[in-house]
Amino acid sequence: MAKFNRGTVRPAGRGPVDAEAVPSGRTYEGGPGHARELRGDLFLLAVANFVSEKTFYEDAGERDARYRSLLHRAAVEDPAWTAGLLGWLRGEGNMRTAAVVGAAEYVRARLAAAREGAADAGADTSAPTNRQVVDSVLQRADEPGELLAYWMGRYGRALPKPLKRGVGDAVGRLYTERALLKYDAEGRAFRFGDVLDLVHAAPAADRPWQGDLFAHALDRRHGRDKPIPESLHLLRARARLMALPVPERRPLLDHLDAAQLLRRAGMTWEALAGWLQGPMDAAAWEAVLPSMGYMARLRNLRNFDQAGVSDELAERVAAGLADPAEVARSRQLPMRFLSAYRTAPSLRWGHALERAVQASLENVPRLDGRTLVLVDRSGSMWSPLSARSDLNRADAAAVFGSALAMRARAADLVEFGTSSRPVAFGPGDSLLRAAERFGSLGGTNTAAAVREHYRGHDRVVIVTDEQAAADPRGGPTEQVPATVPVYTWNLAGYRYGHGPSGEGRRHTFGGLSDAAFRMIPLIEAGARAAWPWQD
Repeated sequence: MAKFNRGTVRPAGRGPVDAEAVPSGRTYEGGPGHARELRGDLFLLAVANFVSEKTFYEDAGERDARYRSLLHRAAVEDPAWTAGLLGWLRGEGNMRTAAVVGAAEYVRARLAAAREGAADAGADTSAPTNRQVVDSVLQRADEPGELLAYWMGRYGRALPKPLKRGVGDAVGRLYTERALLKYDAEGRAFRFGDVLDLVHAAPAADRPWQGDLFAHALDRRHGRDKPIPESLHLLRARARLMALPVPERRPLLDHLDAAQLLRRAGMTWEALAGWLQGPMDAAAWEAVLPSMGYMARLRNLRNFDQAGVSDELAERVAAGLADPAEVARSRQLPMRFLSAYRTAPSLRWGHALERAVQASLENVPRLDGRTLVLVDRSGSMWSPLSARSDLNRADAAAVFGSALAMRARAADLVEFGTSSRPVAFGPGDSLLRAAERFGSLGGTNTAAAVREHYRGHDRVVIVTDEQAAADPRGGPTEQVPATVPVYTWNLAGYRYGHGPSGEGRRHTFGGLSDAAFRMIPLIEAGARAAWPWQD
């Protein structure tokens, strides 16, 4: 009988994350730990790293030090790859602080290597310059100040020239009147004027008003009481609104052009609430709605209901939330929609949030054959992503696992921890409702869960932080025949993984967005899947 030449044979593809076949350490729960090569280790940490935030198993200092160490090595050994990672991380990867810190450390490592005469420090001509890497990660107007604050807090006031020039390039792109109103807040260590003093950014040639804006930013930072320049129309409109006596402010919202007045003055909903010095009622929300971005609308659904906004206004909000183009532009993490679904009390938002989360998961493939999807709901998955966040990795795992199972031709969806159990779903089911059916299951007996539920499936997908407990019958990926693909979706980026990766049919991906899901079809087609920014 033929062992290999069968009709069901699939070509063996390769994933980008390589981990050793033989374990060399232990996971935090005592299972065999497989170390990853440098690029895979850095990638999995970067896409799950909120910087200066503790996780269940690592304190903030330990995690940050590991990130710096990996980044320094990669910046010297493979600068083009590392620069690509950082640009993608801030863009499609949607990890703002990790990218900003990463760019600062990239510059630090490259300059140190050049001073020490490292043979390969300047050899890779395909890598962007240090200046370009800094510019590439600064995509919001508060980020130049954030990067400078990080650098000075860690390395002192001496700013390297490439860092100053990269920040200056970003300032020319990002500093606008609206940005000044939103981000140049008192109490920040580095306000717009401080950034301009430090990097001496030149106004952009195609923005004739920017010279006046820079001068005004410096005046307000240094307490110089000068009039707002005539060219800065938005700032002057805001000043006129702020000069209006408080009793005359709320009646202004009844005017037919109230929304236009607020927009012309760059009023956010937070600014409007402070300006009114009173509650945000339905009239206030209706007036400021055209000025609100996607995230602001998503986070205020409960407030809309409590203020009694009209069904007509709610329909407009819902239509925007469900628009796939708006979802893509917003770059919201998929579990953000689950959070909104839980906190919004009205049923009128449910359908829009369902459509939004489906749009945010466009890279989740529709797999053929039979798929086993296992979702980690152990205790380590429940710690918040950051001190100010209500999101956690358990929710991310539930959303990803449910989406993958519901789009597959035939799938079994299982949650696991100390024990394991199937999670029910059916044709046409709501993804958000399915994600709500998961519970909290204690420990991390991953291998036992795989062994209990694997029944000749064509592939296995495990969504987890990989910190599996020891099992006398082997690791999680050993419970499945070597000919069957096992895909691990890593949500935490700890040092050791629960199995090998990159060879045969064992592959690891990572992150809190859906970006890397597109690797699965490539691997199953026999291709070598590229890093997300190398597609």
